[in-house]
Amino acid sequence: MNTKNQPISGNDLARFSGPNTFMRLPSVNDLKGLDVAVLGIPLDIGTSWRSGTRFGPKEVRAESAMLRPYNLGTGAAPFDSLQVADIGDLAINTFSLSDSLRIIAESYDMILTSDAMPLAIGGDHSITLPILRAMAKRHGPMALVHVDAHADVNDEMFGEREAHGTVFRRAYEEELIQPAKTYQIGLRGTGYSSEDFSEAAGWGFQQFLAQELWGRSLSTLGAEIRRDIGDAPVYITFDIDSLDPAYAPGTGTPEIGGLTTPQALELIRAFKGLNIVGGDLVEVSPPYDTSGNTALTGANILYEMLCVLPGVAYR
Repeated sequence: MNTKNQPISGNDLARFSGPNTFMRLPSVNDLKGLDVAVLGIPLDIGTSWRSGTRFGPKEVRAESAMLRPYNLGTGAAPFDSLQVADIGDLAINTFSLSDSLRIIAESYDMILTSDAMPLAIGGDHSITLPILRAMAKRHGPMALVHVDAHADVNDEMFGEREAHGTVFRRAYEEELIQPAKTYQIGLRGTGYSSEDFSEAAGWGFQQFLAQELWGRSLSTLGAEIRRDIGDAPVYITFDIDSLDPAYAPGTGTPEIGGLTTPQALELIRAFKGLNIVGGDLVEVSPPYDTSGNTALTGANILYEMLCVLPGVAYR
């Protein structure tokens, strides 16, 4: 008998009702027995342009009610083999970014004492730094797949060393990630100097600019990254602004000329077989997309990440 948690079926309870959890999964406080813990981090005080990502977790969960448990495109049936639940939102400090980052790191320290793999819904991208700090304590320096319009390797922003645009410089300096196995995909836009991207490339980061990917399938790129990473533990962080604003306008720092939604699906699906140890979906800002489409896209991307986790059944 299948005792794994299942999303509430739309044939049992209308999709516009029921719990506001990811895919209407059970909400739990006890991580015992969980394979995957979905959590929200409603933070936007690390952003430098448009705020609103504090509403991201709530809206992504709301739009995820549309999702069904079986992936028709790939055959993945994640809820047949993984015990998944929503553990709610972290109680960040609305008035202090530094304290919020501390809370996130300590919360992840506690989550990682169990065997549950965390999948986070942001929140701006500053949440990823304390997550990586906690994850590296358990796994050591990790491979990193970073899908984003921005490299987020600034040294500081307004004198602050911790913000959504400094995450991966700090992660590099603190040796939380393996530079030669760090992949930044979808970079584009205008910059302050010619070194905006090139400095990180000098550290060993492998960068794939959006303009190099226009009109291409990303299945091959994903497969190459998968072979390059091998068995190393890998963290996936997906910034919704990696997509062109035509597909995802509800974000804090939009850049034209981005990836398409099909490209995002191709990329993530190619990561099946990686030793994924955690991931996040960040920068959904619902006030800038009243249609809900950006949050719906974010929910689907998080589901696709769930579908390629180790141990997922395919049928």
